[in-house]
Amino acid sequence: MSQKALGRLFNTVPAADGAWVSLRQAAGISFLCYLAGGVGDTYTLQEAKDASGTGAQNLACIAEYHTSTGNGSDTWTRRTQAAAATVVTAASAVQNAAVVEVEGTSLSDGYRYVKLTSTGAGTVNAVTRDLTAGRAPANLPALGV
Repeated sequence: MSQKALGRLFNTVPAADGAWVSLRQAAGISFLCYLAGGVGDTYTLQEAKDASGTGAQNLACIAEYHTSTGNGSDTWTRRTQAAAATVVTAASAVQNAAVVEVEGTSLSDGYRYVKLTSTGAGTVNAVTRDLTAGRAPANLPALGV
């Protein structure tokens, strides 16, 4: 039996809104955000040295992100901005869903944890990607410790 994608290509924290996620064994992270109703939201990216939030600070590295309705009826739209720690989705159905990607090399020296926090009622799923070592899902490290 071949190894599936979970554990080989990615690990995930499905309920990651405001939760510290370790990038220790991954090259980067993709935050999958969603807020229905076309009301818009603001998502803020921070980095910390550990899962307790030591040294927490905004991480102003988001220069692009992608949006869509989130229901598969449209393609992703690339959006650009001056590098910032926030993403603001417009009050429009075509921006219900957003994907924010962060490379591990964007973190400050000594920082290994990131979190993306919705200021509204948006959901955030964190997907660490390009894992340094593939393993069975049961052997993946807990990302919030």
